[in-house]
Amino acid sequence: MGPYVVDFVCHRSRLVVEVDGGVHEMDVVAARDAGREAWLALRGYKVIRIANSQAILATEDAVAAILASASARTPPLTPPRKGEGN
Repeated sequence: MGPYVVDFVCHRSRLVVEVDGGVHEMDVVAARDAGREAWLALRGYKVIRIANSQAILATEDAVAAILASASARTPPLTPPRKGEGN
């Protein structure tokens, strides 16, 4: 997205999911991540981070967290008003 590579994105929910390993705990990497998150936030995206270990060892919990974040950010489907749409 833009100058960045993200792990997963749901444009409809404006949600980015990053699956992170231990390298993201390093100060230099964390600072780079913060810059990327700020850039994405300015464009209306929220970033959630899932640890590699959670993705592997607690997959259902990771999926539940992603789905909860996505559903909280997805606008409800509303039918077009009379005269709008197809």
